[in-house]
Amino acid sequence: MKSNLALFGGPKTIQYEFKKYNTIGKEEINAVTKVMKSGVLSNYVGSWGKDFYGGENVKKLEEFIKIKFDVEFALAVNSWTSGLVCAIGALDIEPGDEIILSPFTMSACAASILHWNAIPVFVDIESDTFNINVNLIEQKITSKTKAILAIDIFGHPCDILNIKKIAKKHNLKVITDSAQSPWSFIEDKITSTTVDIGGFSLNYHKHIHTGEGGIIVTNNENYYHRMTLIRNHAEAVVEKMKRADLNNMIGFNFRMGEIEAAIAIEQFKKLEYLVKKKQKTCLNLIEKIGHLDGLITPMTKERFSHSYYCFALKIDPKIIKVSRSKIVEALKAEGVQGISEGYANLHLLPIFQKKIGYGNGNFPWDLTENGKLISYDKGICPVAEKLHDETLILFQVCLYELDYNDVSFIANAFIKVWNNLEVL
Repeated sequence: MKSNLALFGGPKTIQYEFKKYNTIGKEEINAVTKVMKSGVLSNYVGSWGKDFYGGENVKKLEEFIKIKFDVEFALAVNSWTSGLVCAIGALDIEPGDEIILSPFTMSACAASILHWNAIPVFVDIESDTFNINVNLIEQKITSKTKAILAIDIFGHPCDILNIKKIAKKHNLKVITDSAQSPWSFIEDKITSTTVDIGGFSLNYHKHIHTGEGGIIVTNNENYYHRMTLIRNHAEAVVEKMKRADLNNMIGFNFRMGEIEAAIAIEQFKKLEYLVKKKQKTCLNLIEKIGHLDGLITPMTKERFSHSYYCFALKIDPKIIKVSRSKIVEALKAEGVQGISEGYANLHLLPIFQKKIGYGNGNFPWDLTENGKLISYDKGICPVAEKLHDETLILFQVCLYELDYNDVSFIANAFIKVWNNLEVL
């Protein structure tokens, strides 16, 4: 039986479980029932013909996305990881090509690059938005650099306007990973809609979901056609398509089913409303705890909007003399749920740190054109590393349906912990 006593004695601030976030309603249930009654759960065929592009609901979803996001082409896939593999493959990436990205993201971003035998080149992040630091990108560009994978982390979009300027200057392509930032804006444009290829995640803990799934968007017809091939067994189709320009077309089964597509249509209808609710919740929390000394709450840059997949907090070690772990422990003891320490540092994953034969040319990242090893050593991304090791606290706001009273309880828990920092 769980204790109701907090770390400091007396009752816990929060003595109940937060309501789980659930976006599935009668609309989705009705849509799934209709699919089930039809008996057509997927309508793909892995060969050239009318069913190469999938079933009725997949096509309907893609048309819906084109209108909602104001893009020329949309592609539904079975996960956003699949979407990243499609996007990078569409750029005609060759083994040994380099793609620049942030280390502060999910492992699929680097894995999708390695999938095509290309080389991830990590650039450190901004300490306020947690996105790639645009000012550091150019120093990592070589003659082998072919693209920038710009990742919108925690809900705040990357500085895509300046990333695109750099890309244009160096003739690079730009992919945006907006898995955590659907319906975020840069000026009046939805993130992921103004680059070569962008996309969104639909797995269960995102703003909207289909269980698993992803959406790719582009305004480039050639990229679209290449991604449809990668999605659906390309090598079985290319010859009959009679296109001579389609090289390196290794295909997979990345196809979304009819049930997921039917759910996605209804989910996307709710997206704007759900993001606005998250924004209201998080702005309310910022208002209630933003005054706490040494606690830095999420910021949003001018001309950008934030969709708050995670509520990312930092502690200032110049002010806070208590370890992050003790603070997190105290918050959990007060009943705050969904709290965690740190985030990803992809360059420190075992695949980059424990390479048998490192430096002997056994891995595509072993040698650059000037004969120097590409470094994945600790220290190459100091901002990301310090956030992970010492200062970042994440509140996984997308896991819960929080009302005004919940936010007040959470704020009270933070205030209580801050009032007792000296005894931690």
